Amino acid sequence: MEIVPYKNDSAGKKQQVAKMFDTISGNYDFLNHFLSFGIDISWRKKAIRLLEIDKPQLILDVATGTGDFAIQALKLHPKKVIGVDISEGMLEVGRKKMIDRGIEQLIEMRSGDSENLPFEENKFDAIIVAFGVRNFEDLKKGLSEMLRVLKPGGRVVILEFSKPTSWYFKPLYQFYFRFVTPTIGKLFSKDSSAYSYLPESVGAFPDGKDFTSILDGLGYKNTSCEPLTFGISTLYTGVK
Repeated sequence: MEIVPYKNDSAGKKQQVAKMFDTISGNYDFLNHFLSFGIDISWRKKAIRLLEIDKPQLILDVATGTGDFAIQALKLHPKKVIGVDISEGMLEVGRKKMIDRGIEQLIEMRSGDSENLPFEENKFDAIIVAFGVRNFEDLKKGLSEMLRVLKPGGRVVILEFSKPTSWYFKPLYQFYFRFVTPTIGKLFSKDSSAYSYLPESVGAFPDGKDFTSILDGLGYKNTSCEPLTFGISTLYTGVK
């Protein structure tokens, strides 16, 4: 069964995800950092460091949201970062963020569908995604699109939530994710569905080696996965 934010809504997952992020866009950044105790910031920093050796000049940030990962990518000194997202609400918050920081010339925020990227083949030196691939309506199609627009030799770096397996940490994680996160999310975002969808979508996502097997099957080379912070999230890489 497909995991969607609004179970009584007849719209497809893609439309529901866009609606969900439009609804929570105003509080998204605060809740992201608050609910993860700020650890998500260190995860993004670690992910970007994997690209230092490549020195990418043109970077695509898929499911960019409000652009935090794109901003972190500026540490690599690229000529341009293009962020794409299906939520206009998130993009608006992100565009304001870029203007406030004076970096709107370096980071372009564009409306775009991850499963039908509006770019030609072999365009980007690197592609990054943070907590976005599990929201794809068609996971393989979205990953194939990323491979299509990546230059040969280019690297993809994907951060995604995963399921801890350690016997002592797993129960704490499940309690926090299933009960605390939706309660706090509802309190601040007024959308309980969004933060109930979060643990459900993570539970259904093919994480770890299952995900790298999908990347391998689509044609990515030298794939790897590294669990972070007891396996709360995982860092994936692959090369075209």
